[in-house]
Amino acid sequence: MQVVSISSLKGGVGKTSVTLGLASAALAAGIRTLVVDLDPHADATTGLGVRAGSQLDIGRMLKVARRARLSENVVPSGWVAAAPDSDGTKTLDVAAGSAYAGIYDRPDLGRRDLRRLSTVLAGATGYDLVLIDCPPSLNGLTRMAWTASNRVLLVAEPGLFSVAGTERTLRAIELFKQEFAPNLVPAGIVANRVRPGSNEHTYRLAEMRSMFGPLLLSPHIPEQANWQQIQGAAHAVHQWPGDAAKNASELFDDLLANLVQKGRTRNRVKR
Repeated sequence: MQVVSISSLKGGVGKTSVTLGLASAALAAGIRTLVVDLDPHADATTGLGVRAGSQLDIGRMLKVARRARLSENVVPSGWVAAAPDSDGTKTLDVAAGSAYAGIYDRPDLGRRDLRRLSTVLAGATGYDLVLIDCPPSLNGLTRMAWTASNRVLLVAEPGLFSVAGTERTLRAIELFKQEFAPNLVPAGIVANRVRPGSNEHTYRLAEMRSMFGPLLLSPHIPEQANWQQIQGAAHAVHQWPGDAAKNASELFDDLLANLVQKGRTRNRVKR
């Protein structure tokens, strides 16, 4: 099981959109996936069409981590009903987010608290992939996610502040790895909301290739005019009509294949 944190220490770069795009690709590919919405804003939960029920949200599971029964508290994504399959192999479950998780989003968590999500995910059986949507900060929740993860996928826009923030995040991962998570590695960097006709974006993408080398993943995700409409309807991009959504779906398919393949290669090298 691959556990991937999707992170950015700068807000507004489309981190949750990338999480949802990858989740949509995983569902379409039949990869058994769990999305953990660790951001107290819970936008991924909303975008995945999850409605509040009797299950514990991720914040309340973290509070009782040793007693939390993850399998009893995950919620099937609302997307599943829109994409029925006959063989029962497609799974997209959600550990729902809520503002309650914010009680752990502080900078002073000790090692015991940092392992709360790892303890909860010990009950994650039957999944090939876990995607953790992190808050846009380096406080407790992000550090908790990194502790529980094999890899960290960074999301950046091709702009000055976002590129600088990505460089700082890579340094933060290296420091965190040395102290808390020796097996943690960057999964790569996704360039998101790219405008092909923008000279600034063209320049920054070249800068990112120079700075980050093979960590800059392919393909890049262009800015999409109807993305807010798709998310507002709580639909998977793979289920949305039109050529623009089809093109976006293919990009996320390629990005997911790249991400999963790199994870498998790393696991083989470790063995």
